[in-house]
Amino acid sequence: MNSFRTILDVGRSAELISIKNQLLTIGSCFADTIGEQLIQNKFNILKNPFGNTYNPLSIHNQLSYTIHNHVPPQHTFLQNQDVHLNYNFHSALSALSKTTLEKTLSENIGKVHYFLKDVKWLMITYGTAWIYTRKDTGEVVANCHKVPANQFEKELCTQKRMLDSFEELYTKLKAFNPNLNIILTVSPVRHLKDTLELNSVSKSVLRLACHTLTQQHPDVHYFPAYEILLDDLRGYRFYKSDMIHPSTDAEEYIWAKFCQKYFDENTLAFLEKWKKIRSGLQHKPFHVTSSAHQAFLRGLLEQLNEVSGLVLVDEEKESIKNQLV
Repeated sequence: MNSFRTILDVGRSAELISIKNQLLTIGSCFADTIGEQLIQNKFNILKNPFGNTYNPLSIHNQLSYTIHNHVPPQHTFLQNQDVHLNYNFHSALSALSKTTLEKTLSENIGKVHYFLKDVKWLMITYGTAWIYTRKDTGEVVANCHKVPANQFEKELCTQKRMLDSFEELYTKLKAFNPNLNIILTVSPVRHLKDTLELNSVSKSVLRLACHTLTQQHPDVHYFPAYEILLDDLRGYRFYKSDMIHPSTDAEEYIWAKFCQKYFDENTLAFLEKWKKIRSGLQHKPFHVTSSAHQAFLRGLLEQLNEVSGLVLVDEEKESIKNQLV
């Protein structure tokens, strides 16, 4: 009998991720989604440290600041009512004084700078090719921060501009961290404010640019999150109620595909163990001091000790010990 759906075979990457590798995710909200999965599974991961950023030029700009460990120039700061913000970063990085914001950005950029030096895998998620350029400076912004639209020029970032921007960044990244591998993804989240038609144009530019970059660099990879949701799952049951963002089931399915493609055998074996341990840690007993639950806790502590050489589980072990009679 013929299959009633098209299943995307992601295959196996030539380069594989180990549980011991450092990872950094950056970009649109999908960088948060995959980053959270990595955190929950005990990877050494820094998740989207500058907040959601959607266009490629701004993402590249943030990474450039990180490499040089530089705070953005003064003309990129603004004040909207009593909140201080920066055009190059999400409004999650804001403050009630400019001094505080400068300190926050400096600390964040410095933290990512030193982390990136030892990162084995950088995952960049592009959300849209539509960019907003300040009319007063000609600079592309990561976020308009509710400044009136007439102060910006909206345009589609061309593939050439995106490729040129990436090549400049790539040279800096490899000089800073020669062992770095890069995974590119296109966010499956639709940008309806651009209309469905222009969202398709935008995603097409991003996808073509990603394909070109993987052809040009053996250490630049592409993970098909966009295609998995739209062409493999292909149905509104896999979206949240807003009909834009992937549902929990879709996120779990995409995560499973990611594991299948990128994780080495030792990491896959660890994930199986950790899945059982996580389930045990989430168990809520009626009687904590019962002999049966105490035996369960001792077994769980033994399992945590077995994986403690691979990942940091001090907090989980302490929690179990506090429940033992």
